[in-house]
Amino acid sequence: MHRRRIVQGVAATVTAALLPSSARTVAATDSATDYASAFWSPADPANYTVPSHPSERRVDRVIIHVAQQLFTPTAGIFRNPAQKVSAHYVVRSGDGLVAQCVREKDIAWHAGNWDWNTRSIGIEHEGWVDRPEFFTDVMYRRSAVLTADICARHGIPRDREHIVGHHEVPGSDHTDPGVLWDWDRYLLLVAAAG
Repeated sequence: MHRRRIVQGVAATVTAALLPSSARTVAATDSATDYASAFWSPADPANYTVPSHPSERRVDRVIIHVAQQLFTPTAGIFRNPAQKVSAHYVVRSGDGLVAQCVREKDIAWHAGNWDWNTRSIGIEHEGWVDRPEFFTDVMYRRSAVLTADICARHGIPRDREHIVGHHEVPGSDHTDPGVLWDWDRYLLLVAAAG
């Protein structure tokens, strides 16, 4: 076993123990996450696609979402096979905790556009588009570090052409992350994180 995986396993166990009971039920002890600071909260396999040739999957976008829901219920939606929706990550508002729900090699069903799903990583954020109190400093910072890490690992430019809102996906009828999402601040934080 690689030393990094052992350290991640210990970190995941400690993180799970420190979580409030409302979130702890979501956390699993499996540390097989793509982002080292995330804890594993798996979506139901009925809510994402495992590509037949994962090595051929090319990711060129990060799509920013706002869940219109709290953190734990969002992860719960992804675990419900009847929902037919998922995202790779969920970021909590109060402390920036990151849960990974779908491995990056797999295709999460988050964009509402199959082509964009196949070439993107989706990040949900706890909160509502019209409630800026959910867009906390720690959430912006932790999400930006996550996005910078994804961009570095996949060779994605850290700009507004490649880090987009759900509302910018062709054919989308969504408004998230909404007009209250501070794109200038977010992109500065993504740039500073790398």
